[in-house]
Amino acid sequence: MTISRLPRHTSRAAVALTVALGTVLVAAGCSGAQDHDTEAAATANASATAPASGAETPAAGQQCAGQGIDDSAAITRSTDILIDAPLDHVWDVQTDVESWDEWQDAVLTVERLDSGDLASDSRFRWTTPVPESDFAPADTLSITSSVQELEPGVCVLWEGPAVGESITIDRGVHLWTFTETDEGTLVHTEESWDAEILDALEGPDHETVAGMLGGGLDIWLQALKNEAEKQA
Repeated sequence: MTISRLPRHTSRAAVALTVALGTVLVAAGCSGAQDHDTEAAATANASATAPASGAETPAAGQQCAGQGIDDSAAITRSTDILIDAPLDHVWDVQTDVESWDEWQDAVLTVERLDSGDLASDSRFRWTTPVPESDFAPADTLSITSSVQELEPGVCVLWEGPAVGESITIDRGVHLWTFTETDEGTLVHTEESWDAEILDALEGPDHETVAGMLGGGLDIWLQALKNEAEKQA
């Protein structure tokens, strides 16, 4: 297959992967038989969800303890949302990773690989579906996330691979920052993806996939907002 043909087919797989990881995600940036949504249904879900702010915004370059996402990665995006709940509560909801599947529709399973509060050396594994596309059959990604940096109530950065039978992301890096304001808690997130399947994307194909990653981040933030405000 020539490079000139790669973007069209690669983008279909990457879009499926983006919906799976970024929307968490709605099958939903980093790392068994299940029922799978179709790509059309997942895209419709993403479109129906009101964006937080900046689904089309490239990564903004924030950091946690001096570390950030990979700005040189093929795909990067950032966005944020204001949540009407105390910062400590929002932090607890987001970092209780074992409960993700209770408020994020496309987190199929999640398990901690250690114990105790989430810390700078914590690891967790979770799964999310990739819908069927012309490029690949329906798949389930297993994402092993390793926390790289964590400042309680301030920020957390994790990274890791997302591995499926037909699609793999080599390294995803996801940053979260939390800021108390007079109106509530401002949550900012950035994500970068490194994968050979994304390297050939350019022009409209690249922007489509990057935009869907941004939309996926918005869906995650909206789910976090709904859960935190419901519990507050």
